[in-house]
Amino acid sequence: MSTDTAPETPAEATIDLAVGGMTCAGCASGIQRGLAVLPGVGDAAVNIATRRATVRPDGTLDRDELEDAMRAAITGLGYQVLTRPAGAATGEADDAAHRPLSREDEAAAQAANDARRIADYRRRFLVAAALAIPVMLLSMVPALQFPGWEWWAAALATPVVWWSGWPFHVSAWKGARHRTTTMDTLVSLGTSVAWLWSMWTLVAGPAHAHVYFETGAVIVALILLGKWLEVRSTARAGDAIRALGARQSATVTLEDGTEIPREDLGVGMRFLVRPGEAIATDGIVVAGEAAVDASLVTGEPVPVAAREGTEVVGGTLAADGSLTVEATRVGEETMLAQISRMVDEAQAGKARLQRLADRVSAVFVPAVIGIAAVTLLAWLAVTGDVAAAITAAVAVLIISCPCAMGLATPLAIMVGTGRGAQLGILVRGAQALEDARSLQTVVLDKTGTVTEGRMELVASTAPGLGDDAAAALLDAVASVEARSEHPVAVAIAASREGRIPLKGFRSTPGQGVTATVQRAGADGAHADVTVGSRRLFDELSPALAAWAVEREERGETVVFAGRQAPLGGGLLGGSTPGASSTLTRTALAAEVAIAVRDRIKDTAPEAVEALHALDVDVVLLTGDNRRAAEAVGASLGIDRVIAEVLPADKEDVIRSLQDGDRRVAMVGDGVNDAPALAAADLGIAIGTGADVAREASDLTIVGGDPRAAADAIALSRRTYATIRGNLFWAFAYNVCMIPLAAVGVLDPMFAAAAMGASSLFVVGNSLRLRGFQRR
Repeated sequence: MSTDTAPETPAEATIDLAVGGMTCAGCASGIQRGLAVLPGVGDAAVNIATRRATVRPDGTLDRDELEDAMRAAITGLGYQVLTRPAGAATGEADDAAHRPLSREDEAAAQAANDARRIADYRRRFLVAAALAIPVMLLSMVPALQFPGWEWWAAALATPVVWWSGWPFHVSAWKGARHRTTTMDTLVSLGTSVAWLWSMWTLVAGPAHAHVYFETGAVIVALILLGKWLEVRSTARAGDAIRALGARQSATVTLEDGTEIPREDLGVGMRFLVRPGEAIATDGIVVAGEAAVDASLVTGEPVPVAAREGTEVVGGTLAADGSLTVEATRVGEETMLAQISRMVDEAQAGKARLQRLADRVSAVFVPAVIGIAAVTLLAWLAVTGDVAAAITAAVAVLIISCPCAMGLATPLAIMVGTGRGAQLGILVRGAQALEDARSLQTVVLDKTGTVTEGRMELVASTAPGLGDDAAAALLDAVASVEARSEHPVAVAIAASREGRIPLKGFRSTPGQGVTATVQRAGADGAHADVTVGSRRLFDELSPALAAWAVEREERGETVVFAGRQAPLGGGLLGGSTPGASSTLTRTALAAEVAIAVRDRIKDTAPEAVEALHALDVDVVLLTGDNRRAAEAVGASLGIDRVIAEVLPADKEDVIRSLQDGDRRVAMVGDGVNDAPALAAADLGIAIGTGADVAREASDLTIVGGDPRAAADAIALSRRTYATIRGNLFWAFAYNVCMIPLAAVGVLDPMFAAAAMGASSLFVVGNSLRLRGFQRR
């Protein structure tokens, strides 16, 4: 996890508003500057791809007052703040304008807004094309010209420039009122200058002087075509995120047959899921059996069996069979809501490259206007040709493309994180995309990451003890382990029935546990029973040691158990039966050895192979004994095994691997992995693990498939490469084309076509991320 950036601001600490009417990166930049100067604003960000304004309050102003000020500022700049329709959901209309949008409402509002814009651009383009083509033919084909053809050209071009191009002029005027400039400013200036010069020439200029009606008309037509295609394409960029909530039905059928709105479903309520229906919310199956398609959440195409006791996720599909589910999480606490929130936060973040693009975009349009003015004056001074000067200046205005720079990063992040969500890979922030590109080492936690995390007892031995004595000692061991949540302890506890009373349970992290168990002594007295690794024991018989080595070489984990007289008598509710204990507080000897096995995940070998294909070293990190860990590492082809590491030392191991400026990623799932995940340059949490691990990570894998770690790194690298490609094109295009336009090499009509193509290239390149496939 990167250490050079400020911590993420909690989502609930920010104010988010969905904004309508933005057409380019200049719009977003203008709104962002307008919000940043408001009292009470600590930081402001406006994302053109997600079309959302986010403000972090500084605490000096009431939250509601600040939100009102934000709304006023955005609407004052000529944009809209999208709200839920009056009376929707609650039936109250008086506060509709201030009622925040739910994710579903926002998606619907943005989709409706996109549909209106697409229809408007299409209508205006068709009119512009129908009129601009004859204007272009009249102006450029001498054989078609006739006396007074210029007046016909003016009549055809005027509605194109002033009706079809009206949105550009309105946007430019609004920007000028608020001292901001956008791409629309350049288009409006260029087409207006061409039309005004042509009209002056036609009405008051010298006879047979050249007019440029075709320039203004064709520019408007080509830019409208580019905008139409661009909006259609960018509208598709959020399809992956919208799909996360698309399966959720509006109503839910309760266990008694009552049908209620999904929003009214509460924790503990039981509801029915019929074959082919989506599960309404997160819960646990209390009756029935079905194959559940969880591909929407985990990216895994194979349905999983759900039966009584199985946890299910809202939005997944019961492919066959019926279920009765008890809701455990609803509303914003569900996994789908959390996924959507994480993706929103990632898309709202800005990579370092984007900050460079923002700085350039902030001065880009004013700089282009200045270059156009210098071009006009230089041509007039050198050639004295007014027509040529205007042509070159208009070409400079039209060829520049701030939209390509503005869309380069946020659109790629939006598509990449959306595709990741479809595959069960959640990117926590834009910074993670940059951190993944230069990884050299990936550290895999063993339990729960490359193994199933479900231990099973496979064998035990107690040399020197009879069968009855060994069974009694194993019962005591199981009773102690029942107090622990460690996977090894769970397996041992599950292997024996019945529990013996105990007290004084205490744990030594990474080593084992001890408790005073009733009548656990060899003579029936109370005894302290210790269970754990060999480092807890002072004596280990040759027979136990040899047995342990044999088991560990098979990749199994061996723990030991022994007894001592309890400190202070260790009485449990009374005196110890018998005269006295024959145990004394001397050396602690291991009396029994227990072997447990954690099955390696079927996909773990493929995961290691995929990581090697990404040219990274793979390290296995575990608290298990060295022989067992090395056996697992050898079977998987792992480069290096670091074993017998205490939980508190995992962070130190990560930092030692980072020596020499090596970039290290950590993949883990447990509470004890959280410090290591936070210390790593990139933390990847297995989503089946602990919440604290996911909170400490940069990437989260929703399912438990370790192959997704390689997919997450590959997707991050691919997204970052797309951003770099987009920005290179955007900068290179402007750096090369503006000088060519200034020296008169480029015709304004070609400039308009090239400008539209530039934006479409960035959009198309970003949309290629939708085709990313698992490795």
